Amino acid sequence: MTTRPEPGGDPPPGPGPGTGPVTVPVPGQPTGPDPTASDATATVPAPDVEPATEPVSATAATPPRDRAQYAVCAFLAMVGVLVIIDAARTGHAISAADAIGPKPVPILLGVLLLLVATIYTVDVARGGTGEPEAGEDVDPTTPIDWRTVLLLIGAFGVNAVLIDRLGWVISGTLLFWGSAFALGNRHHVRNLLIAVALSLATFYTFAIGLGVNLPAGVLQGIL
Repeated sequence: MTTRPEPGGDPPPGPGPGTGPVTVPVPGQPTGPDPTASDATATVPAPDVEPATEPVSATAATPPRDRAQYAVCAFLAMVGVLVIIDAARTGHAISAADAIGPKPVPILLGVLLLLVATIYTVDVARGGTGEPEAGEDVDPTTPIDWRTVLLLIGAFGVNAVLIDRLGWVISGTLLFWGSAFALGNRHHVRNLLIAVALSLATFYTFAIGLGVNLPAGVLQGIL
């Protein structure tokens, strides 16, 4: 509400010392805060600073040593020593058919076992570890298939009982055919033919190639 002065009276009082100047809006000019002031007070984003990474120590990068592998190294060395000692006690049985005798080959095997044990120990001491099998899909929580195990044991047991009475060809055929059946193969006729072929092949391989005669059994004189 504007107070107009009365004729002959005093003019209306002006702004006091505590009040600021009155801003009269001018048409055509925007009102509100000055945009330049907001730009001056705008927050400048801080540059991205990568977090400091702690240096990796040499001990942390080195894989832990598998102490249990030293037991395998010790076992190989012990077997090598025992083989060499046992070969050293063997007598000098040299004949025309065996010119080198029975001692050199076991001694060589014992030395190779000691060499392997030494190399294995050095590898374990340097942090070498065996890599797990990546190609096998094995679930350790799967229960044992006792049916398959018992069938395989039965096939080997039948072969051990019948090999002297029926001969290797028949008992071996039962062994091969029974093993295939235990492992889930149900092509019975094909498996029987393969089993007969394998038993005959092994019979003549031992007899002709190695000079070892497997029991012929009831087929004595035929084979």
